[in-house]
Amino acid sequence: MTKTHRLSAIRGILRQVCPRCRQGPMFRPLSIRRWIDMYAVCPVCELKFDREPGYFLGAMYVSYLLSIPPVLALVFILWLLAGWSFGGAVFGAFVAYLPFVPFMVRLSRVIWIYIDRSVDPH
Repeated sequence: MTKTHRLSAIRGILRQVCPRCRQGPMFRPLSIRRWIDMYAVCPVCELKFDREPGYFLGAMYVSYLLSIPPVLALVFILWLLAGWSFGGAVFGAFVAYLPFVPFMVRLSRVIWIYIDRSVDPH
């Protein structure tokens, strides 16, 4: 993978666009009720996003890997620097992280599709 292709992939992930054409959006416009509503296929190149039942199980692992560092950082900040009890720090970090969950779900799905398509483009 060339440096230009990697930068294009990173840019595509951040913009949440199709991994093949890098133009079509993967998600429908954001709304309160439908924050993870994806298109079935790319509106531009018609790439099918959901390859098979249970396809986004891999995105759960990506989400877990992306979520652990900030939550741990929040726990340690609240526990060690703010002087909270450990249980209070864990609860506080959990509550503080909740608003970021929808963004993380979307980002993890996009990253998972990019990883999967780079390994098996067909």
